[in-house]
Amino acid sequence: MIDDKGRIYVNSAIEASIKIGLLLVVIVWSFNIIEPFILPVLWGIILAVALYPLFTLIKRVLGGRNKLSAFVFTVITVAVLVIPTILLSASMIDGVQNISAKMESGTLTIPSPTDSVKKWPLIGEKTHAFWSSAATNLDGTIVKYKEQITSVGKTLFSGVAGAGITVLQFVLSLIIAGVFVANAEGGKRLTDSLFRRVAGEQGDAFANMASSTVRSVAQGLVGIALIQGVLSAIGLLVMDVPAAGVWVVLVILLAIVQLPPILILGPIAAYVFTTHDTTPAVIFTIYAVLVSLSDGILKPMLLGRGVDVPMLVILLGAIGGMMLSGILGLFVGAVVLSLGYKLFIVWLEPGNSKPTVDSK
Repeated sequence: MIDDKGRIYVNSAIEASIKIGLLLVVIVWSFNIIEPFILPVLWGIILAVALYPLFTLIKRVLGGRNKLSAFVFTVITVAVLVIPTILLSASMIDGVQNISAKMESGTLTIPSPTDSVKKWPLIGEKTHAFWSSAATNLDGTIVKYKEQITSVGKTLFSGVAGAGITVLQFVLSLIIAGVFVANAEGGKRLTDSLFRRVAGEQGDAFANMASSTVRSVAQGLVGIALIQGVLSAIGLLVMDVPAAGVWVVLVILLAIVQLPPILILGPIAAYVFTTHDTTPAVIFTIYAVLVSLSDGILKPMLLGRGVDVPMLVILLGAIGGMMLSGILGLFVGAVVLSLGYKLFIVWLEPGNSKPTVDSK
């Protein structure tokens, strides 16, 4: 027999279990509802922090009008993303249509490769054979390599579709970033309060370091990648390399993941030797090498600027985070490892425990 106390205990346990179960249902349900928006919101926060100096500049030019500045900020950033995307897409569509029209009319011709193609490392012989076959008998080559060409085409199509979805996500994230910068003061108060709850009196310093780290990664990794992309575009356009926009995008992606752009520019330089005179080809090759090595000069200037954390810590955090969580991890990894580094220093040197951020 269960006495009154035992019955009360059982009833209380059952009631608590029901409440906990209902709470879990609400939490899981709420998470499933907001899950599609988590990634755009995270990107919106990162973009808002990284581009906040641009917003303050616009706000200063517009006389401190907050809502108008946020609207102009959103329009400018979305235009900077969308306009090049439209131009690149139009260029690719025109190129595909031009090739299709020439194939239908039978006027598509491919120039024969030079013997220097055979000297390309690893792929020279096979590339020369395929290129020669396409130059002499294009229709037969297409039939012979139909499966491979179809597979490459499907891969390219899925890549283009994925890139389109990514652009749309970034447009949504930029709009969210515009909302965040318009309410920057409230967001800063919330962030400071959160960090104070976690880190006590040092919370403000950690919050400032987190925002400075995001800006540092945006300038030092993404910014350098864009600079290398622009420099590559100049060289490719001067040498009139086909599909220059595609190669520029690949250069930027490689630079973001910390791979040398020479992996793209090197084969293009070899191609230039087959289509141009020796002197301009040599000049382009030297230019491509300099573009690929430019990050060695730019990283010390931009990466880690304004943050009291070694550049190596930020770089390792960005690369490790990206390997773990993709492009988003590029920023999150740098912030987390920087905070971990500062916490380790606080533990190691308790007498000098307050993290600092440069005022630059």
